[in-house]
Amino acid sequence: MGDKRYEFQNVSQQRSKNMSRIRGKDTSIEVALRRALWKKGYRYRKNYKALPGSPDICLTKYKLAIFCDSEFFHGKDWEVLRPRVEKGNNGEYWAKKIQNNINRDNETDKKLLFLGWTVIHFWGADILKKTEECVRTIEEVIFDIQLNDMGD
Repeated sequence: MGDKRYEFQNVSQQRSKNMSRIRGKDTSIEVALRRALWKKGYRYRKNYKALPGSPDICLTKYKLAIFCDSEFFHGKDWEVLRPRVEKGNNGEYWAKKIQNNINRDNETDKKLLFLGWTVIHFWGADILKKTEECVRTIEEVIFDIQLNDMGD
């Protein structure tokens, strides 16, 4: 595959500017969930590079990896979204990129599960609109992990 910088030959300056501002770390959705967890007394590692996929939030005490996924880049409702993406600007590129992201996410999950970690993915809109519900889900998973550890 060639140099990725040259894949977009006909991209407007505005589009280029917008895309350059998209962050990979410390996004608003990650920060919102981390704040809520911190407030509840949970301590975590962020973007934990010791694990495959560098999970956005890791509760190492419980071997829990949490990913905060944006709907577009991680393909929420992909079967419905894909035809729309393919018809848009650089549709072939974006469809391929999003599909690769989905495949990579699945492979990362498998690796983490193999290493004995529990994996949770949250969609960005759910984090922003239902933060407490997300925290409750995390707490339920922690409870289940603790129950399983007692049984061992």
